[in-house]
This record gives sequence, structure tokens and C-alpha cells, in this order.
Amino acid sequence: MTWKPHATVAVVAEDEQGRFLLVEEKSHGKVVFNQPAGHIEEGEAILDAVRREALEETGWQVEPESFLGVYTYKAPANGVTYYRFCYAAKAVRQITTELDTGIIAPHWLTLDEIRNLGTRLRSPLVLQCIEDYRNGRRFPLEVVVDGQT
Repeated sequence: MTWKPHATVAVVAEDEQGRFLLVEEKSHGKVVFNQPAGHIEEGEAILDAVRREALEETGWQVEPESFLGVYTYKAPANGVTYYRFCYAAKAVRQITTELDTGIIAPHWLTLDEIRNLGTRLRSPLVLQCIEDYRNGRRFPLEVVVDGQT
């Protein structure tokens, strides 16, 4: 059997008040919080996936500014290994209130509020990506060479 990891994107967006954009969503029968995130579609440029997922899940138009890293996670709920391409992005403006199926609502939360969510975070990567961002981890967007662009 061939091993098939899943390629996903995630967005860390911080506003002027130091709050981070998260989504409250239903996953495997539970309500959890996550960054705007999702699968890269076949033939889709990674940065286009970043913009699309943020818009679909939060209604916010975002513009990627830097690359935070590739994070690997094996989800205990389904045994799937995810490769998460995480980007820091500027939230430009909210342009819609129509959200993907399964998304309850977008939220702007402080780091303390996010830490207090504990097991309600979809995965440990949610907090790790934000903490890496807060610790100044940044790479130029060009560090990821995407043949789709």
C-alpha cells in the first residue's frame, strides 16, 4: 500500500490589537479551533490555496507576507499524516460572511485566549505556528518553489 500524506496550508494572521484569526469548526463530531487551513487542490498554486482557504473559512481576504515553515502532524483521529505549509499573512479586509460547510464562525483571539482553548485546538500545530510567528520565525515567500505559479 502506498503512503499518501496530505498537503495543506495554514494562515497566521495578526491584527493591530495583537489578536489572531482563528476559525471555530466542526471536526470528527467535535467543535474545535484552527487557523484558516485546508488542503491544496490539484493544480493549485500554494499561495493561491492560502488565499482561498482563508477566504472560504473566514470571509477575510489575506495576502501572504512570509513563510513560517512546513509542519508535520499525524492526526490521531484518522491516522493521516499532514504536511502543513504555514504562512504569515496580512488580513486585508473581510469581504464575505458566507463560509465553508462545517465552519461555525471566524474569531479574532489573543494568544492567552488561544492558549486557554487547550484541547479545543484542532491540533498542537495551531499554537506552535502562532508561537513560532511570535518568536520572529519568518522566511521569504520564495523559499517555497511552486511550479504551479
